[in-house]
Amino acid sequence: MLSSMYSAVSGMNVNGTYLEVIGDNIANLNTTAFKASKPNFGDVLSASIGGLTVGGQAGRGALVQNIAPIMSQGSFLSTGNSLDMAIDGNGFFVVSDPTTGGRYYTRAGNFSMDKDGYIITPTGLRLQAYIATDRNSTLLNASNINGTLQALQIDPSINAVKITTDVDIRVNLVSTATTTTAAFTLDSNGDGVNDDPANYNYSTTLTVYDSQGGGHDVTAYFKKSSTTGNSWEVHYVTQDSSNSSVYTMASIGNSTGIGTATDVQTLTFNQDGKLTSDAVLSSTGVYVEPTVYFNFGTDVVYTQPITFNYGDSVIEGGTGQDATAQLADGFQVLDVSQDGNPPGTLKSVSIDEDGIVSTTFTNGQTQIFGQIALAKFGAPDQLTKLGNNIYQVSVDSGQAVVSAANTSGLGRILSETLESSNVDLAQEFVNMITAQRAFQANSRTVTTVDDMLQEVLSLKR
Repeated sequence: MLSSMYSAVSGMNVNGTYLEVIGDNIANLNTTAFKASKPNFGDVLSASIGGLTVGGQAGRGALVQNIAPIMSQGSFLSTGNSLDMAIDGNGFFVVSDPTTGGRYYTRAGNFSMDKDGYIITPTGLRLQAYIATDRNSTLLNASNINGTLQALQIDPSINAVKITTDVDIRVNLVSTATTTTAAFTLDSNGDGVNDDPANYNYSTTLTVYDSQGGGHDVTAYFKKSSTTGNSWEVHYVTQDSSNSSVYTMASIGNSTGIGTATDVQTLTFNQDGKLTSDAVLSSTGVYVEPTVYFNFGTDVVYTQPITFNYGDSVIEGGTGQDATAQLADGFQVLDVSQDGNPPGTLKSVSIDEDGIVSTTFTNGQTQIFGQIALAKFGAPDQLTKLGNNIYQVSVDSGQAVVSAANTSGLGRILSETLESSNVDLAQEFVNMITAQRAFQANSRTVTTVDDMLQEVLSLKR
C-alpha cells in the first residue's frame, strides 16, 4: 500500500511540473520567437513483487524524462523597423558575447543598433555576419566577402568622400552646326578679365567633387573645329578657386591645373556620325582619353586629374554606336555621370531575403556591409535554453552548420518582420485541464491509501 502512495505522489509531481511548463508557455505568449515546451513522461523502473520471478511487475510511479521545446515556426508580424528580422524556414541567428567571445543562437530577430554601430540583441549580444571587403561594390560575391564570421557593424558616421576621377558623357553634336573659326577665349570683351567664355557652339555643365567632398561646377564647351567638319574641340572651364567671378581653363598634358586655349580634347567623327576618337596615343601605345587637370585650391588635392570619356570610340576598339554622336539633330545631353560623391550621413538600413545588409546615405550613395549568417542543427530541439530567447549548443543537438541566409537549406530573412511565439493558447488550456485532472486523480489515490491504512490500524481495537 505504501508503494501505491509513493506512485501517486510521483504522479502529482510530474503533473505539477506539467502545469509549470504550461504556465511558462502561457506567460511567453507574446515573447518574440518563443518556442513552447512540452514535458515527456516515463514510468519509474519497476520492481518485483515479493521477490517472485513470475506473476508480473508493478511500476513505482512516473517521472519527467525531459522538457523539450517545440521548434515549429510561429506566425509573422510586420513592424516597419528594418532591423527587426524573422527567419522564414530553418535556422538560427548567430550571436556572440563581445566580452567572452562565446557564440550563441536565437530565433528572435528583435535587433537594434548600439552607439558603435553594432547590431545587437536586447541583452547586448552581437549579430554575426560575413563582412564585405568592398562596401562600395554593387555585388556581394566570393571576391567581395570575408569568409570569417564577424560582428556586423554599420558605421553611422559621415560617409567617406570619394574624389571625382572619371566622367562619362554622351552628347549629340549637331552635324550642321556652323564652324567656329575664332579661337575659344574666356575674355570675350578684351578687358583682360576672364569672365565671359566665348567662341563655342554648345556647352553642358556638371558637378565634380574634390578630395574633401566639395562640389565644383565644370562646364564643357564644344567648339566645331575649322580644320574639318567632323572634328570638335572640348574646353573645360571652372570658376577660379579664389575668385568666383573669374573663369579658369583646365589644363591637359600638364599638372598646373591652369590651361590655355590649346588645352583641348578633340572629338572626331566619321561620315556616319559615329565617334571615331576621343583619345590620344599614350606612351605605351594604347589610346586613352587625355587627363584633364583642375585647380580647385591648395586646401584639397592639387591638382585634381579627371578623365572625360565620351564613349567607346572606333580608335579604342569600339563601334562608336553607344558613344557621343554627330547627327543632324538638335544638341542633346544624353547622359552624364561621374564617380565622385560629397559627404553624407546614414539615412536607412535595408536587409534583403539573402541577408545582405546595405545602407543608404543622405548623399544618395549606398554601401554593402555584409551578409547575415544563419546556423542549423541536426537536433535543434536538444539545444540548451539559456533564457532571453538564447540557445547554446549541447552534446545532443550536434554542432552548428553555419552558412549565408537562403543557402544550404537555411531559411530566408524577412526584414521589418518578427516571428511571434508558437504557443497555441487554446491547446495550452486543454493541457492545463488535463494536467489538473491528473493531479486531482493522483491526490485521490493518496487519500484512498490513507483510508486503507486507517482501516488497518483499527484492526487491533
